[in-house]
Amino acid sequence: MSESLDALERRIAELRAEVRRAVSARENSLARSLRGDLRRAEQAWDEAITAEEPSRPLQEPETSLLPIREQVHQALALLGVPAAAKLVVAVNEAFFSRALRGPQLTSLRRDEERSFRSAPYARPYYLCAALTDRLSPARGLLADSTWEPERRVLGPLSPRVDFLLSTMRVAEHLTRLAEPSAGALRLLSRMAHNIPGAVEGLVPADPETAIRAAGAELEVHLAADAAQRAEVAARAAGQLSDVERLFGAAAMSTVMSTVTSSVRMSTMRGAC
Repeated sequence: MSESLDALERRIAELRAEVRRAVSARENSLARSLRGDLRRAEQAWDEAITAEEPSRPLQEPETSLLPIREQVHQALALLGVPAAAKLVVAVNEAFFSRALRGPQLTSLRRDEERSFRSAPYARPYYLCAALTDRLSPARGLLADSTWEPERRVLGPLSPRVDFLLSTMRVAEHLTRLAEPSAGALRLLSRMAHNIPGAVEGLVPADPETAIRAAGAELEVHLAADAAQRAEVAARAAGQLSDVERLFGAAAMSTVMSTVTSSVRMSTMRGAC
């Protein structure tokens, strides 16, 4: 191992401890700054270890006969949570050995929305948007229309909760494989390095260890996140049309709807 890797691993361990202390002390600004430093250090570690890997002939993923939307649907089914194109592509390659590129997903959600508008519910599923707490589409995140609403909306804690859940799903899938691919093990290791206690040093992540570590952190956030998501889902059900519940509302229309609702409530209270 090079000195730079040793130094980066020490720095990562120190930053994780500092983040925990800042969070415990409720020093939110410091915690955010430290998390940024931690992400940069982890990225530098990932780049450094990749540079040290012995060169080997690259095996091209096979071209799939499945349509792109079905490949994406399978990756989302494995992850179980809204996901960015980069993660969908990584899961598709690691577990299904298929070639899928990020740019192929760029217009996918727009195509799905057009299809839904022209013939609502004609398909068994749609690749839709995750919705923010403003009920607008979350940038770059794809979801499955068959998921319950609470899984397709996001609260402040949801990005971290979904990352932990997706890591657990990847690890659980690995435990069911007799001979996991090297790509699948690398994917889990990259994800596990962002979870305290999920992996140590340069060894590949152990799926059972990753599941336990992710589950332990998940217990801290899950109840609060579930309550936040339930509130967002309830607003979406009451304020949005069918197409908006899947693909999101324009930001301004959501704001106007909220303002109108507030004005109506104030008027009713005044009348009483």
